[in-house]
Amino acid sequence: MYLTTKELADYLDMSEQSVLNLIYQNKIRAVYDGSQYLVNKEQFNQHLKQVEKMKQLLEEWKNEPIPESVDVKDED
Repeated sequence: MYLTTKELADYLDMSEQSVLNLIYQNKIRAVYDGSQYLVNKEQFNQHLKQVEKMKQLLEEWKNEPIPESVDVKDED
């Protein structure tokens, strides 16, 4: 199923112009049918899930404590 830019903007709760800008910047993959851009909904949802997963993994990595170096010696 394909979504128009208007439908995708409603789905993402953003303006249609913002969606078009993301398409022009190649951040959203779309097909131009001669009169409008169409976005594959399933492909877009899959990409969105992958982005969210990567954000979560990055956040986990950033919150991981830095291990103590084995080369550091206690100078008591």
